[in-house]
This record gives sequence, structure tokens and C-alpha cells, in this order.
Amino acid sequence: MNRPSSEEYGAAHEATQAAQTAPGLITLSGTSVDAIVFALVDSFERRMWPLGSRFPSIREFAREHGVSRYAVVEAFDRLVALGYLEARRGSGFFAAYSYPVGARLERTLHDSTLRTADDPVELTRALLQDATGALKVGAPWLPEHWIDADYVQAAVRAVSRRPGSLFLQHGHPLGYGPLRIQLARKVSGLDIPVEPASVLLCTGSSQAIDLIARHFLRPGDAVLVDDPCCFHVCNYLRWYGLKLVPIPRTAQGPDLQGLSGAAKVHQPKAYFTQTVLQNPTGSTTAPQALMRILSIAREWDFVIVEDDRNADFESLPSTRLATLDGLDRVIYLRSFSMTLPGSFRVGFVMANERVIDALIRIKLRLSVSSSQFSEMVLHHLLLDGHYRKFADRLRSRTAQARGATLAQFDALGIDVFCRPRDGHFLWARVPECNDSTELIELANRHNVMLANGAPFRPAPGPSPWMRFNVAYCEDPRLHAFLKDVRPS
Repeated sequence: MNRPSSEEYGAAHEATQAAQTAPGLITLSGTSVDAIVFALVDSFERRMWPLGSRFPSIREFAREHGVSRYAVVEAFDRLVALGYLEARRGSGFFAAYSYPVGARLERTLHDSTLRTADDPVELTRALLQDATGALKVGAPWLPEHWIDADYVQAAVRAVSRRPGSLFLQHGHPLGYGPLRIQLARKVSGLDIPVEPASVLLCTGSSQAIDLIARHFLRPGDAVLVDDPCCFHVCNYLRWYGLKLVPIPRTAQGPDLQGLSGAAKVHQPKAYFTQTVLQNPTGSTTAPQALMRILSIAREWDFVIVEDDRNADFESLPSTRLATLDGLDRVIYLRSFSMTLPGSFRVGFVMANERVIDALIRIKLRLSVSSSQFSEMVLHHLLLDGHYRKFADRLRSRTAQARGATLAQFDALGIDVFCRPRDGHFLWARVPECNDSTELIELANRHNVMLANGAPFRPAPGPSPWMRFNVAYCEDPRLHAFLKDVRPS
């Protein structure tokens, strides 16, 4: 921590008496701890407290503002944790020598542009840190008001009332046992044969992909990926030093001739694909193509990583590669990041016993265990039937939004890659536009954040396509932008 200079000490000493009267200049919006913290943080950001000056005592502050001393104690403790106050034993509280970066951070967030670069990391950063209130049509997740947050909070409270020993220990290397049993039952509806011992819980699908890549792949290895594909997958594999071989995606799934030819030329170690409601196109691989994909994998001896994170958007179950393969060379992964709050990260991998054992060893080296608390909350949601009912409502609401968005696109002459029967993604382009970058910049002026198609491509270069999340597409800001782009 940087100590102030002698001049700063002098200024602080001279200002101490004025600082003692500062509480009268602070207006509280209430008597709660949050109200006290909010008012004091605001006073710090406005530089009402000279550097290093003595703060009023807890008793003085409580008497001056008519609030509970207990509330002031907790508020002051929070301000110490936030870096605004420094507690000195026997002397009281003092304005911290160096203010926290909160104000500067907020300015950075508010000043961040809505431009989504070709870099997948920059696209992710823009979506996560934007604080302008932009309409995030390009985001992969659902709007907050679509998620039943009250029930998730109720589940958290219910789990918190269980015996404390469950929270004091690391979880099982495979993850929370009752949840693994429940997930094995859940995928049995897809005819995927799996025992709970072959289910490995992870911190979201990102960790699942990380574990798989670390086990099967080495820098320089060739891997097949859909073109376009989920930019998180693309970005991680590229960062790991792998050679990405694009397989053109069609409305019926991967181009089988291209897949066969690429396998022959590049001798890949793995193929990463989404067979159901693929991100970003929304397409589902046709049943007749699945057997051919497996045949090519066996011929050229590579594993298939089947990412099924959009499964709960599907109204009628489609056949999966994992169903046909029996988890011989197919590794099946899934998460709940698309349907539950973003901070709630639970994913899982299903594979044969040999693969699961290898992945456990890597998981133990990297993170010891995943969050048993989150896994217990998810188990609670699945067990009482609430998640199933929520998913039913979500599919109905998504179908309505998707139909309205497709009708609007048709009216404006906007092309779509395919017309998905389920899901929340549409892959669309404006005719005569070869690079969506200009449209992204135009959307910014309408406070609309779109997802440029370039980050979804395994190879660098411009793309005319954009991903639309239909859950955001009924907002008037998008309508105004589209009318500017395609005037009637």
C-alpha cells in the first residue's frame, strides 16, 4: 500500500476537524446496512473524506444518523473490505490511503464500446462487461426476466439448511453422487446408456472441454470443427495450439463429403460438434447423417465430442451420436448455462469408464473438485420437478419469440441459414452484405449489441452472418435498427 507524503499527512491533519462534521453532509436513503454502505461509498467517490483522515466512531455515526450501531458495525466492516476504510486497533477507522478503483472501473465499463471485434475473447468481454444497458441480441444466454430466479433462490436456501458438514468438505472427484444418478436418469430419455459412475461433473462445459482437450490432444494436432461453430469452443482449441480444420455446416448437419475428405487429409484426433440446435445456426443433424459420421470416425480413428448444451430447448428428442455409439468413441457433454443463471455453472461429461478415469485424474490435478454446493442446488431443482416445468414454459416462450422474429425477418427480406424447429438462435444475414462489421457499428447507434459472424468461424476472415438470440428480438430497439437496415 502506498503511504502518503508528508504534505498529504499535513493536509489530512488540517482537514480532520472538517471531516468530523462530514456525517451531517451524508444523506441516507434508509437505515439498512446497504443504505449506509451506498451513501458512504458515494461520499468517498466525491472525495468528501480527506486521505488518511479519522472517521467518526461507530457510536457517533449511529447517533448522528439515527441508525442501529449493529448496522454501522457491519457497514464499516464492508467498507474496510472494499478498501475505502482502514481499521486501526484502538484508534478507530480512517479513510484509506489509496482509494479503490471502483469509480475508475465503472467508467471503464460505461465507456466500453459496443463494437464486437473478430476476436472471440473480445466478443465475450463486450457481452459480459457492457454497462450501457445495450440490448444484447448477440448474447448466448437468456434475459434475466426469462429465468425463474425466485425459485433458484428458494433452492439455494433449501440446500443451505442442510447439515453443515456437506459444505465443509471437498466433493467427490466425480461430483455430487445424487446429481450424477439424476443426470443418468435424465439422459436415459435420449436412450444414452450410462451408469452414474460414468458421469463426471464439471464447472460448466468450458471445464469439460478443457479436460477432454488435455487428455486427448497435444499442440499441433488436427481437430475437426463445424464451420461456423460455438466461438468459445473455437477460441479454446485455437488457444491450446491445435490445428482447426473447418467442416462446412449445412441445414442438415456437417457436409459429409467435406468431413470424409478432411479426415483423410488431416488425420484428426477429434471432431467437436453439436448435433442438436447447433450454436450459432440452430440446425440439427439429420438422423441419416449420424451413422455416416460415426463410420468416418471409425475409419480414421478419431473421437467425437458431442456438445449438447441446448438439449433442454428441444421439444421432441432427436437421435444423438452418443445414442448410436453407446459412448464407445463419442464423449457426450452438456451444461445448464443456457437455461439457469449465468453464475450457476454446472456441466457434465459422459464417456466410457477408461476416459472418465483419465479425466478424473486431470480434474484432481487442476481443481481438486467442482462446486458441491452448486451441484446440490441443481439436484434440488431437478428432483422436485420445477426445472422440468420451467423447461416446458421456456420452450413455449422461445417458440413464440422465434416465430415472431422469423416473420419479421421474412417481411424485411433478411435471409436465415435455416428455420429451426426449436431453440433460441437464428443465424441470419442481410442480402448484399459481405461483412457484418458495418451493421454491427450501425446497431451500436441503436444501443443494440449484435454478434458478428467472424468469431464463429474457425478460420480468420469477414462473415456476412450474425447470430440473433430470439429472446431479445421483440425489443423495439432491434425493430428500429432493422428498419434502418432494410427500409420498406
